[in-house]
Amino acid sequence: MAANNQTQAAPRGGIGFFEKYLTLWVILCMGAGILIGRFLPGIPAFLNRFEVARVSIPIAILIWLMIYPMMLKVDFQSIRDVGKNPRGLYVTWVTNWLIKPFTMFGIAWLFFFVIFKALIPEPLARDYLAGAILLGAAPCTAMVFVWSHLTRGNPAYTVVQVATNDLIILIAFTPIVAFLLGVGGVTIPWDTLLLSVLLFVVIPLSAGILTRTRMIKRKGEAHFKEVFLPKWNHITVAGLLLTLIIIFSFQGRVILENPLHILLIALPLTIQTVLIFFIAYLASRALKLRHDIAAPAGMIGASNFFELAVAVAISLFGAGSPVALATVVGVLVEVPVMLALVKIANRTKGWFPS
Repeated sequence: MAANNQTQAAPRGGIGFFEKYLTLWVILCMGAGILIGRFLPGIPAFLNRFEVARVSIPIAILIWLMIYPMMLKVDFQSIRDVGKNPRGLYVTWVTNWLIKPFTMFGIAWLFFFVIFKALIPEPLARDYLAGAILLGAAPCTAMVFVWSHLTRGNPAYTVVQVATNDLIILIAFTPIVAFLLGVGGVTIPWDTLLLSVLLFVVIPLSAGILTRTRMIKRKGEAHFKEVFLPKWNHITVAGLLLTLIIIFSFQGRVILENPLHILLIALPLTIQTVLIFFIAYLASRALKLRHDIAAPAGMIGASNFFELAVAVAISLFGAGSPVALATVVGVLVEVPVMLALVKIANRTKGWFPS
């Protein structure tokens, strides 16, 4: 990859306006959805009619609008350079797939079934655990470009980390989720799980690769990155926010009856995020990696592919389920926690060789 092309992998101006205040938008969408569910119950009832194999068609369309633009940004040709400096990739792979799903399960189980036992009934605890599992098994694949940029990460290396992660998701996501859901006592609807991965990973990933390849072939890489990609900048966020309004319109009763549960879910998710960041970050320090590789390695493990987690939660358990609620809380806490970790990474740059 040419150096001038590599730098395009990260956002030019840092975190965008909508992304920076994503937590605020999520709160506003939560309020809008709850009000719709409370005072206009006919709307969620109408949307419930459009469902195939437990997959909501309106929500599936919106989720596609979230995921497809992300897949357009991933340059899989960069994988050919993996062998030049693999240690940072080893940190990413081990953290994301051998550690993160299992620490998420352990921390969530400890809080929902032990520490918060008196506050959360067991059926709800099991559902919240399932939502946490879905988040833990889906490492970040889009916002990590933002976090990498804000920590002055190596953009080319970040692309490789994301590209290889997306390929691993195809293989590892389903068995890890199935195993941990089984351990957590959740019945596994295999057909819906496999359908979800097909709909929300395989198809948008394939469509993104095909679109990227054809657009670059026809218009050139500069046109693709400078003209075509920016057209999708706010579509992902818009799709996410509209999805959240629909989800919260289904979740209104659960939230109004258990407002404290939002905080109870957020606490273990926050602890997990910070823990995973430091596992990858300190492992990179022990391996004497440069900061521009170590910081993205920590960020990609700490943040989640919450769009995928929300999509699979809705497919498996329904938009009105507490499982979907737990994944949405992941969206709520991610941006402020990740911005705090960005500050930590920037202040500890001296830990790493120049």
